[in-house]
Amino acid sequence: MSRSRLTQSNRAGWAMALPGFGLIAVFIILPFFFAFGLSFTNQRLISPNPTEWVGLDNYRQLMGMGVLTLEPERDDEGTLIRDEDGALAYPRLRNFTRGNPDYAHLDGMREWLSWSWGENQVVVLARDVVFMTAIVNTLTFVLIVAPVQAALALGLALLINQRLRGINIFRTIYFMPVVVSIVVVSLLWRFIYDGNDGLLNNILSAVTFGAFEPVDWLGNPDTALPAIMAMSIWQAVGFHMVIWLAGLQTISPTLYEAAEIEGTSRWQTFRYVTWPGLRNTAVLILIVITMQAFALFAQIDVMTGGGPLDSTQTIVFQAVERGYGKQDISGGSTISVLLFLLVLTISLIQRYLTRERN
Repeated sequence: MSRSRLTQSNRAGWAMALPGFGLIAVFIILPFFFAFGLSFTNQRLISPNPTEWVGLDNYRQLMGMGVLTLEPERDDEGTLIRDEDGALAYPRLRNFTRGNPDYAHLDGMREWLSWSWGENQVVVLARDVVFMTAIVNTLTFVLIVAPVQAALALGLALLINQRLRGINIFRTIYFMPVVVSIVVVSLLWRFIYDGNDGLLNNILSAVTFGAFEPVDWLGNPDTALPAIMAMSIWQAVGFHMVIWLAGLQTISPTLYEAAEIEGTSRWQTFRYVTWPGLRNTAVLILIVITMQAFALFAQIDVMTGGGPLDSTQTIVFQAVERGYGKQDISGGSTISVLLFLLVLTISLIQRYLTRERN
């Protein structure tokens, strides 16, 4: 009799979960396998030419890299040649990356990074410099936004996790940016960051009594990405604050009472009572923030369009830009597959580092 009830219960559960599984399969699983197949072709959005199988060419084009060490040029007597400013002169990269059979593996590559190594110059070349820049920008965004946003959200959660009159008002204020469309928020902050008469420049000028020189925050390659980071942290910190708050409220009050009886300080209470009780919440927060950070697109599309000088290019923006902007469906699919592999790798690493230890 009990087995019959269990079977009926399982059937009811599967029946209720089936619509959700169906939506996931239709909108996530099937499109991924479709994109995986397109990444091995030269498919374009609109093209009179038939689709051809190109194998790994798309992946080689995106991820192709090389390193070249350039020795300084010397005259017939062996003396180092210098330019008008006194800097060492090096051979042109074109001599190695165009039609040179000795460096065929570097053909078509462009300079991405370079630095001096003694008298020599080390140059890192890439077939797709913009995509490499997008990878670096995305990883930088994740590494900075994830810990800062998590820490600020935890601080806010600790502040509002108190029984005070009117505390719900502060909870609402902190959470309000989350419910506003990210497109609207991005447009608002674009006006705040305006280099001519933006709110941020006016405030800084007023605080410094006119000594501050206005900055074009989104038009400067050095400040564009940090400006977007600051806006993204502000916009989503309330969402993660609520998750931290839910975790705080699962900790038994008796633990705090015992800590108070023992005479522990606030820091000791947080370290030995609060933080251990938030372990599972911290894992969830870390995963959620990381996934959201890798999906960075709307802010870039609205505020900078990937500029200036490709300083705010991201992986998702590149996938959309190539797939629809340039109608290169195969290129956009390849970027999507690489993003999936990157996120999967980082998720597995996070899973390993946050696993339960005996």
